[in-house]
Amino acid sequence: MPGAFWTRMPELGRINRVARYALAFVLIYHGLVPKILRTDTFETAWASAHHIPMSATLFAVLAGVAEIAIGLFIAIARRWLAPVYIAAALLIGLSIDVAIVAPASLTAAFNPVTTNIASLALCAIICSSQAAVRR
Repeated sequence: MPGAFWTRMPELGRINRVARYALAFVLIYHGLVPKILRTDTFETAWASAHHIPMSATLFAVLAGVAEIAIGLFIAIARRWLAPVYIAAALLIGLSIDVAIVAPASLTAAFNPVTTNIASLALCAIICSSQAAVRR
C-alpha cells in the first residue's frame, strides 16, 4: 500500500518520478553491467570501430561511468530537465552511430533501437510531466 507521501503527490508528479527512476535505471544498468562489471564484446568492438586512441575496454568503462553519472543525476535532480535532455541527445546520437558503425546489431533481440526508443519515450514523459514537480 502506498504511503501518505505517495498518495498526496499529484498524479503527474508520480508519473514524472516513475519515469525518472525507470530512465535512471536503464542508464545505470547499461553503464554498470555491460561496460564495467562485465565488459561486453559488442561494447569493445563498437569502441574499436571508432579508432579511439585508448584501450577499447578503458573507453567502455569511461562511457559506463558517464552513463551512471547521468542516470544518478536524472534520479536525484528531479527539478532539472538538463540531464534528461542530455540523455535524449546521447540516445539519438548513439542510435545513429550504431546504425552506421554496427548495423548488424539492429536486428538482434533487445537491440539498441528498442532500448533507445523506449528510453526516449521515458524522456518525453518526464518532460511533459515536469510541470507537476514541486518547485
